[in-house]
Amino acid sequence: MTRPVFRNFLLLILLLVLPACAEDSPSSPALRGTVTWVHDGDTLEIKPLGTVRLVGIDTPEKNDSHRDAFLERQGVSAAKQRQIYRAAKQFNIEQATGKPVTLTLADPPRDRHDRVLAYVLLPDGRLLNRILIENGLAVVYRRFDFHMKEEFLAAEEQARRDKVGLWQE
Repeated sequence: MTRPVFRNFLLLILLLVLPACAEDSPSSPALRGTVTWVHDGDTLEIKPLGTVRLVGIDTPEKNDSHRDAFLERQGVSAAKQRQIYRAAKQFNIEQATGKPVTLTLADPPRDRHDRVLAYVLLPDGRLLNRILIENGLAVVYRRFDFHMKEEFLAAEEQARRDKVGLWQE
């Protein structure tokens, strides 16, 4: 079996077997892997699973886009968003690259781009999704419901009050 075929076969088996025994909660970890690459603030490459999108959060994009509008309405300039893009990516590189992580799959376990949707627990027990919000490097992804949405919204509100990251004046 070739490497890509084997990886896809393994991922298929994991995705078929684990949802039955995993909850959408970081307190009941389901999968383990190693972060091999950071695409940006909310997307990682995790071996052996592939591309993983951090569920429940959204970070600014590398380049100006129509997606800037939400944060611009919150008073966050496009220039500030590019700055936070770099900071969020660098944060993930420092906190996660090369480290073993534990993932809990969301429901559904994949997005429309076929990325794995997961909560990512760092080796020290901190939830990467949440600490990005707490540091003002991400906002809550409001378009869909997810298990920890209320907790993430509270963390975002605290980051706003603390004026960190995106919310610095």
